[in-house]
Amino acid sequence: MLNLWQTSLFLTGIFFILGIQVTSAETADSNRSAQILVQLPTSTSEIIPVTGVKANPTDKGVEVILETTLGEQLQITNRSTSNNFIADIPNAQLRLPNGDGFTFRSEKPLAGITEITVTNIDSNTIRVTVVGENTLPRVELFDDDAGLVFGINSAATAMQPQSEKPTTETPQEQPLDSQQDEPIELVVTGEQDGYRVPNSSTGTRTDTPLRDIPQSIQVVPQQLLRDQQVNRLDDALRNVAGVIAEFTAGPTVYYKIRGFGVADNSLLRDGLPDPGVGDSVELANVERIEVLKGPASVLFGLGSPGGSINIVTKRPLSEPFYTVDATIGSYSFYRGAVDFSGPLNDSKTALYRFNAVYRNSGSFIDFYNSESLSLSPVISLAIGKKTNLTLSADYIGTRDSGKGFGLPTVGTIFANPNGKLPRNRNLTEPTDNIDGTTVRAGYQLEHKFNDNWSLTNAFRYGYRSYYSTETRLDGLDADNRTMNRSFSIYDNRFTSYTLTTNVVGKFSTGSIGHQLLFGVDLNRSISAVPRIASDGAAASINIFNPVYGQPNGGSGLFPFEYSNEATTDSFGIYLQDQVALTESLKVLLGARFDGFKQVSEDFIANTESSQSDSALSPRIGIVYQPIPAVSLYASYISSFTPARGTFLFGSNLDTLFDPERGRQFEVGVKADLNSRLSATLALYDLTRTNVLVTDDQDFQIQTGEQNSRGVELSLAGEILPGWNISAGYAYTDARITEDATFEVGSRLQSVPDHTFNLWTTYEIQKGDLKGLGFGLGLFFVGNRAGDLPNTYDIPSYLRTDASIFYNRDRFRIGLNFKNLFDVEYFEIGYFGGRVDYGQPFTVQGTVSWQF
Repeated sequence: MLNLWQTSLFLTGIFFILGIQVTSAETADSNRSAQILVQLPTSTSEIIPVTGVKANPTDKGVEVILETTLGEQLQITNRSTSNNFIADIPNAQLRLPNGDGFTFRSEKPLAGITEITVTNIDSNTIRVTVVGENTLPRVELFDDDAGLVFGINSAATAMQPQSEKPTTETPQEQPLDSQQDEPIELVVTGEQDGYRVPNSSTGTRTDTPLRDIPQSIQVVPQQLLRDQQVNRLDDALRNVAGVIAEFTAGPTVYYKIRGFGVADNSLLRDGLPDPGVGDSVELANVERIEVLKGPASVLFGLGSPGGSINIVTKRPLSEPFYTVDATIGSYSFYRGAVDFSGPLNDSKTALYRFNAVYRNSGSFIDFYNSESLSLSPVISLAIGKKTNLTLSADYIGTRDSGKGFGLPTVGTIFANPNGKLPRNRNLTEPTDNIDGTTVRAGYQLEHKFNDNWSLTNAFRYGYRSYYSTETRLDGLDADNRTMNRSFSIYDNRFTSYTLTTNVVGKFSTGSIGHQLLFGVDLNRSISAVPRIASDGAAASINIFNPVYGQPNGGSGLFPFEYSNEATTDSFGIYLQDQVALTESLKVLLGARFDGFKQVSEDFIANTESSQSDSALSPRIGIVYQPIPAVSLYASYISSFTPARGTFLFGSNLDTLFDPERGRQFEVGVKADLNSRLSATLALYDLTRTNVLVTDDQDFQIQTGEQNSRGVELSLAGEILPGWNISAGYAYTDARITEDATFEVGSRLQSVPDHTFNLWTTYEIQKGDLKGLGFGLGLFFVGNRAGDLPNTYDIPSYLRTDASIFYNRDRFRIGLNFKNLFDVEYFEIGYFGGRVDYGQPFTVQGTVSWQF
């Protein structure tokens, strides 16, 4: 393994040398290029924030001010199409003081001008668009102490060069009432970035518009998380079509995408594999959640074929920002959070951000309580003009006491002659505890050789432990009243080391544009089970009249005991080229070579097993845009990953599992219905082989082949000013196609045929009630198999959520209602004929204060 790490460091050095050569070769060309403004920002790796946009009437028309203290450092390039004046400002972003993006829009601000918009078109560029009614608008540009100023009237002209002072044609110092006889009424809409996210790095590891990526990607943005007051990952992913919660164990929720389970190596944080991202803990330091549908092995290495979940965390801000949140809710829910950020020095080359949150909550389930503490510091350092270093860490501690493990289907889904079980019933013990700890630490180093070539090197250490004393449910007696139980101790630990280096370059071969990505990944993961012990004779319990704390009837010697460890070392090298053949035809080509070695030790039997394998994973996609707002795409992609699970030595699993493989065909359409509303339609065929499933003893067994076919539709954005929507529908047909254990044609567990999600909010834009808003959510989950043998189905349900909120300056208050009509439903099925009731009607109120 040491040679692999040395190889990565050697390749990193080669990248730097190549980048320096590219920089030298392109310097002369860049000096010859014509720019309206040739002055570069102080640091090309630092994004200049524009913290506000204002529109003021003038005697000639209107002036739009982009408020920033660094206006003289901005570059501007412009072009004109028909009656549209368009100016792009690279290395800049519209950002409120709290770091959120926003959009400025003014409709019909004066005669001859239809609309003025200022928006973030990607994560690095601001676009100013002025739409003339009949002719090209006249626009003048100048710098001012308040920021960058666009002077606009309806006369056709070319854009004027930037000057240090306002021109005489656009008086600025005179009082407004002396400039015109009748003041122009400006109807301006300024809102935070809504539910539409135009760009993502998850699909290509480069900052690429979603419409140019030939694969389905859905993003849960910051505003949606805020509107729903989401603080758990499973609640956030209800907004993503085709994603379903599969199984809960302690503080962890597992997921399925397109019918297939998401393994740890497909749970990402800022694009790197993360062992604790699936924890159902707070999302206080999360900016957005990106879900890539289908395999992603070409980009992120060994991973699940169903898809990947990438948590994008909040970054430090260059302006001081402080916010405090307090939440109280049903079932003794209490939560407090702080988010602090700003510069550490006067030159703003050192920035910080610190998120902390504490939660203590009960549950509708008897004596089940949960507590968590999360601390997340981040420091960003500008090293010179072209290099930036980000240091980050996380600590998450959780404790769950009295965790329930579901109720028998007889008495819940099916009739029980003794009666019906209430949804608050808990059949474990109040003394059961589950303690979890997650620790992360790492860095990301970014260096820009020039405007076209950059290098990123990142490392992360991750550790996750899970220790529990649990009363397990082993089945219902024939009297349909007595539940047999056992007592178990689980000690699981997972450690990961990830090092990645990649270089991104933009160049042209004739008229064909390229964006090239080349990189190397090194990973080591250690899945350790120091102890799993079970005493098979815990006291049984009457499910209709439970008595807790009965003496344990077992011997206390734990006759069933296991201890093992699996270490996986992997190496990946990948190459990707995003080729723009024409403005409307784009091709994505990629390939990755992965190799791994996996060693497992059984400490009880004193045996060792090992295996190794390698594979080449290709990716090809094509995007055709008949008009700029519509993308038709098709793609093929494959995946490869070593299977990792809790296996039982000494049984029929004396060797490690075979690597899992997947392949997907996908076609679809992506459409920008307007500049603020987008939709995606995808059809896919996904096949997975060498699949791991969990048996009734929480061990894994490997089946043959599974196939998932389906259709997904998503819609996100702003319908009208203040009216946001996020909606999705998924049809998923996921079945076993080859197997020696289960019947071919069986539906996969916990995969509904149909799911539908809708969340929409409206915020009043003006008048005395400005800032008052309302939200409504509908979440439908269809019938799904409760277990893999398909012995029973979990019924469908429709849950209704709602919210009411009020925003005023730096203050926000909101009430969120979940399961508004208190519908009784079942959310999760377990092996052994057990189900979990879904959450009943709950209310949470949150007060936020920014200062």
